[in-house]
Amino acid sequence: MLLALPVLGEQMLNFLVGTVDVYLAGNLTDGTSRAAVSAVGVAAYVGWFASLVFSLVGTGTTALIARAWGAGQREQANEVLNRSVALAWLMGIAFLIFIVPAAPYIARLMGLGNEELPIAVRYLRIDGIGLVFSSFTLVASAALRGCGDMRTPMWILGAVNLLNVLLSMALVHGWGPLAPMGVDGIVVGTTCSRTLGALALLMSLVMGTSGLRLNLREWQLKGATVRRILSIGGPSAAEGILTWIGHAIFLRMISGEGNVAFNAHIIGVRVEAISYLPAVAWGAAAATLVGQSLGAKDQDRAWRAGHEAALQCGLFGVLTSLLFVLYSGPILSLMHEDPAVREVGTSPLSLLGAFQIPLLLAIVYASALRGAGDTRFPFVISLITNFALRIPVGYFFGVVLDMGLLGMWIGMCADITGRWVLNTYRYWTGRWMHVIVG
Repeated sequence: MLLALPVLGEQMLNFLVGTVDVYLAGNLTDGTSRAAVSAVGVAAYVGWFASLVFSLVGTGTTALIARAWGAGQREQANEVLNRSVALAWLMGIAFLIFIVPAAPYIARLMGLGNEELPIAVRYLRIDGIGLVFSSFTLVASAALRGCGDMRTPMWILGAVNLLNVLLSMALVHGWGPLAPMGVDGIVVGTTCSRTLGALALLMSLVMGTSGLRLNLREWQLKGATVRRILSIGGPSAAEGILTWIGHAIFLRMISGEGNVAFNAHIIGVRVEAISYLPAVAWGAAAATLVGQSLGAKDQDRAWRAGHEAALQCGLFGVLTSLLFVLYSGPILSLMHEDPAVREVGTSPLSLLGAFQIPLLLAIVYASALRGAGDTRFPFVISLITNFALRIPVGYFFGVVLDMGLLGMWIGMCADITGRWVLNTYRYWTGRWMHVIVG
């Protein structure tokens, strides 16, 4: 509980930022609301893809630092930190170089038309600058959580997220002397906030307040430690990228239903992100405790940590289930000015409400497995559920049976159920306790 609550606070503010972005886009009064929501939605998927690529470093960082910290090996933990940060900056810059020329192709791949395309391309290119700093932020936060410091990322990123909301609103509407920028104000505010957050985390690690300290001489991109980081994070990143490909195919299917269904989907998944708040928080706590317990040779504590995290997190699933089942219509009305979007999106969001507890448990148990260094099994699970459940089931109900967005979200619920069953089974077998890290 003590490890999870700071992360929960941080995630709540993350949720606020993403929700405000969609709200601002959906309530523009210049006639561009549908195009703006589509642009913000595509950018969110691209940002998610970037975070999955960056998890190549982040997952290995948490696992290795947690084990070293649990074993009392502070010097080894600092070596992992510095190698990871060097890798993070490299990956962030590489992603920016990729996204600038690729932006129009990605927007078209996601099914955007000529009306949305210029807005989305401009949005993606500006967002790419912020993602350079996000790569460092993700890895630095993963390192701090590995040593049990959940509060530093919470305070820094929490303050940055609040700033993000204020900046985006000010730039969109033109508060005070600022000229109104419309949808561009959303991404400019986000980019500025991400930059400030990365600089604050950088300063914290330079000062070494958590016991971890940056040292430029240790910023190397080769050696055994780098190989260990990548070998652990590789399956996790591959899992994430394959998951994203599955979601991209799924999104393309939905875009074929028109921009009303596309907008309803973007708003639905953005609002549903509230479910990930406790899942990410208790998942991070489970990963830290499992890794540290295994480092200290205490398998019984590691076993109990994952189950306790799942139990505490599952209680939140009851609340989110009730929220989506009872209030899906009002939520959609608040988030978009178009009544057609509410009409299309209400039933799918209510359906998803029934699957909140399985979703949370799937995420927590997968995080616990990754904390132990068992990243290959979640990779296989993701491969199965995305390509054997989400896409074919969604296509059958949504396209073949002509149920539209509701039918496609049935496929999404099948994916959630599969991940819940398989991740829970893997954790209960206890085989993850014997995984050799690196």
